[in-house]
Amino acid sequence: MEKIKLILLHGAIGSQDQFKNLLPHLKDKMEVYAFNFSEHGGEPLSDTPFSIERLAHDVMKQMDQQGIARAHFFGYSMGGYIGLYIARWYPQYIDKLFTFATKFYWDEAIAQKEVNMLNPVAIQEKIPVFADMLAQRHAPEDWKLVLLKTAELLYGLGKTNPLTEADLQAITLPVLVGVGDKDSMVGVEETTSLYSNLSHGELYIMPDTPHPIEKINAEKLAQEMCRFFL
Repeated sequence: MEKIKLILLHGAIGSQDQFKNLLPHLKDKMEVYAFNFSEHGGEPLSDTPFSIERLAHDVMKQMDQQGIARAHFFGYSMGGYIGLYIARWYPQYIDKLFTFATKFYWDEAIAQKEVNMLNPVAIQEKIPVFADMLAQRHAPEDWKLVLLKTAELLYGLGKTNPLTEADLQAITLPVLVGVGDKDSMVGVEETTSLYSNLSHGELYIMPDTPHPIEKINAEKLAQEMCRFFL
């Protein structure tokens, strides 16, 4: 029997390499695709701004290029928001969606708080190991430009959220929203509110888990993914 198809969508300033610990737990059970959004993971940079709409169309374009008509989606952090956007406006591409550590509620103050953590100079000075990782992730392109373009995207979200609660309520496909109980960026209360607006939603709280995907128990997350998708 043909394996189901699963598409993994990475977070802001991330790339498909964020799933390197997760893939071994999934590849024998599903046909897994990990996509890079445009201008992430070393893809050429351009003058075109990042936007939720653009990144969503990136995903659908890659699906069309690879002959994938429909698939299950797993979106980490911003990848989950992209998944929700596609589920709302282009549901023909998705069977089921699992978001994890996804921030849905944005305003200008929240956007500014997140942007403050994307200062390349501060990262180089205070977290040089993280700066080195970002440099490797986005080589040969300049990782600092990726952060600046991401900051512009977040400012845009703070001014105009492209998804409303009414949009969430209009999503008709099954959606599992998950978060770690120690996620200081998103939080259980915010994720529960997201879940409560979905007509076919499920909620998953992962114990002893912060926001960074590198600190998530990949085996346990894969088990929940298999439960939901298979």
